[in-house]
Amino acid sequence: MSAQMSNLIPSNQELVQQRLQVAREKRAARTRSIQQIQERNMHLKNILHSENNTTVPMYAVKVTVCDELRDELKLSGREKRGRVFIESESDAVRSLKGLRFELHAFFRALRKGSFLLSAGYPLVEEDGTISSSKTVDDVVWKIESDQDVIDTFQKADRFFQVNASTLKRPSIVIKVQKDPNAAPPPPPPAYLQNMPDPSSSPTITMLSFYSFPPGGVENPEDFANLLRKSWKPFQALGRIYVAKEGINAQMSVPTNILDNFMACCQSIPELGSYMENGINIDPIPLTREEFATAGTPAAGGEPAPPFTGLHVRVRRQIVADGLDEALDWQSAGYDMPPLEWHQKLKEEKDNLVLLDCRNTYETDVGRFEGAEPLGTENFRDSWAVLEDRLKDLPKDTPIYGYCTGGIRCVKVGAYVTQKMGFKNFTRLAGGIVAYDRTIQEEAPTEEPLFKGTNFVFDGRLGRPITEDSLGTCLTCGGETSLVSNCRNENCHKRMIQCENCRTSFLGTCSDACRHRLVRGTSVSITSRPEESKVSFKNLEDYSSGHSSPTPSVYKEVEFNTKSLIPSGSHMISGDAQGRLLAQLASMTREGRVMELGTFTGYSTICLIEGAGNVAKVMGQKGTRESGPFVLTMERDSRAFDVATAHVKAVAEHGLSEAGAESICSFREADVPSILSSTVSLVYEESVGVELRRVSDALAAVESIANGAEDDLSPFDLVFVDADKTRLLDYVEACLSNDRVLKKGGLIIVDNVLWKGLVLDASRNDSFSTASDNEDEEADEETAELRKNRRARKLANKMHRFNAAIAQDKRVEVLVIPVRDGLSVIRKK
Repeated sequence: MSAQMSNLIPSNQELVQQRLQVAREKRAARTRSIQQIQERNMHLKNILHSENNTTVPMYAVKVTVCDELRDELKLSGREKRGRVFIESESDAVRSLKGLRFELHAFFRALRKGSFLLSAGYPLVEEDGTISSSKTVDDVVWKIESDQDVIDTFQKADRFFQVNASTLKRPSIVIKVQKDPNAAPPPPPPAYLQNMPDPSSSPTITMLSFYSFPPGGVENPEDFANLLRKSWKPFQALGRIYVAKEGINAQMSVPTNILDNFMACCQSIPELGSYMENGINIDPIPLTREEFATAGTPAAGGEPAPPFTGLHVRVRRQIVADGLDEALDWQSAGYDMPPLEWHQKLKEEKDNLVLLDCRNTYETDVGRFEGAEPLGTENFRDSWAVLEDRLKDLPKDTPIYGYCTGGIRCVKVGAYVTQKMGFKNFTRLAGGIVAYDRTIQEEAPTEEPLFKGTNFVFDGRLGRPITEDSLGTCLTCGGETSLVSNCRNENCHKRMIQCENCRTSFLGTCSDACRHRLVRGTSVSITSRPEESKVSFKNLEDYSSGHSSPTPSVYKEVEFNTKSLIPSGSHMISGDAQGRLLAQLASMTREGRVMELGTFTGYSTICLIEGAGNVAKVMGQKGTRESGPFVLTMERDSRAFDVATAHVKAVAEHGLSEAGAESICSFREADVPSILSSTVSLVYEESVGVELRRVSDALAAVESIANGAEDDLSPFDLVFVDADKTRLLDYVEACLSNDRVLKKGGLIIVDNVLWKGLVLDASRNDSFSTASDNEDEEADEETAELRKNRRARKLANKMHRFNAAIAQDKRVEVLVIPVRDGLSVIRKK
């Protein structure tokens, strides 16, 4: 995508924020409306209770609606006839618009209709009540102008003067009648006429489609609303992505109205003829009973359907591709029909390159015979793999590509033909879904060339095409093609697991997740939970299973790090260390924390979470001068950009699912570059946060220690995950005076065990020049590390740091063997 286009198209994060902002504005508008109604009613009540015999500030209006409008608008009993009080100084007694507005406030359904107004004198009972909507002598006059409104209420005044002995206030009857000249409501679209009741269908059909209209989608948000409105009558469910480039949909539709639904899609210009290969329909509909249990089980183990609602979401792209420029999706090679594809593979598969353009978790459970998987974890990684695989091939080499429904191969075909110059790219029309249906319907005697399970992007996660088991069970290593997500919601790992292990592990990926699922998160500390029979492989699993769950925000940060900075993904703190950092920050006096080494913000958010816990106790908003405040420093610009995006999402949405969704959106878009060297934020309106890009963190800390930042009060905790060769210098800057760290404050230093090599460093003074002849008991990974000169050098540095700080009389030290080792140093 070009830089100019990238600036025009909002990122997924911005789209999520826009959607959340719209939702907030709607909630605020509803709240204001309720408040206005309450204030109006209270105002009228006060007037009613305060009026006297000499002042009559309100009119009593008896309103009745004709039978035709009652039926057409389905008015409630309250709205069919009622009484409205109108202030004598309001616009409702001076203008037709004001009167209509006052009627709308009470008779809400009238906003949808076109109606006429007329008025008459009320029939008054002896006790002064107006019990009927009839008028005196059945005489009424029309209300068609502002002057008619003025005349009507003047007549009410005169009628009151005549009947002052029985009436409490001026009264009038207003009749609401349907306008006979109003345009009739438009007829329903042809595809809705005589349509069966969707709820009467005994089966549900799964389907998918995509569209790349040549002109794109002008306004994705408006188009998404159009789809929601158009598809509502069909009781359709599914997940649909809308972007400037097009539409991508996976849905379920009641089978009895499938033709009507397809006609509806054809009538929408952005779909219609641009739905490449039409709509992909699964060959075998599901009964409603099968549909109800065909999805991934809910967190509590209850069966769940593939889709639970109609979710139409606006995205930056309908398939995130990571390309720097947009290609012509209309020029993407030959779209080969399934039967022709089948015959070609039977006859010529040895003379062509057959590429499976899906991700690893898909190809592991099913693929065409002889296909070469790209071996990617994310679709955006495909381009480097394609460049490497095809670099030595002639440009006229027959290249065949396929995916689940065809959409990814459109982008692959465009890239291979337009960017790489190949002339003979062929893609399977409609993907594996269309191939499966076509073989079953048009060539049932043919043996499918696709073996195993077709991974699908709905709650089913997979549809078996043949009985071949190509995958390997994560738990026992046996053959299987069953795909699922771990039922521990805080893990939700996508995995291949056989039926036996799925049953014994309760749909989870490990002993720890199984125990977390069994134990749940709602056991009271004062009650005795039932003893579970869950076993654990090791103490780490046991500890995880007996710890509070980690908010899903952190898992999204971890996934983003692996996607955006894969070479450094091992550097994030992880669950155990992250929870420890949050706990330690929660125990500080004021929640003031400095972090040296932000990376992508995982540990930063942990520290912010802890500072937030302090803020809840203190009830004080933090600033640079006092209260809960987190200052974090990072040298690497790319990491700083990613961390800033993560922390901004948490600052705006907290640790909730909205925050997780906002962070998740970064994986499908470019993280914006931050030009400023300092970013200031506020978390939960209580914790001040400052992210600072520095060229030398030690110099910045020493500057603070020397009094360069007078408005910055000292910290309770300093977390050091920076340059490992200067750790003693960082600690010295914190201990030299109290400008950086308070007395009694903590310094947490990361990586002090350095992959376990500090043990070797402590045994051997010449460890930094060790040879390749290592002891036979070392595992392969440790032996490889020992051969690494830099690893040996840093292990020696760490050992010397640990030895020196343990002897320092100004501190107390505790080394904790969690992850790569944490040194907890308390300043005396």
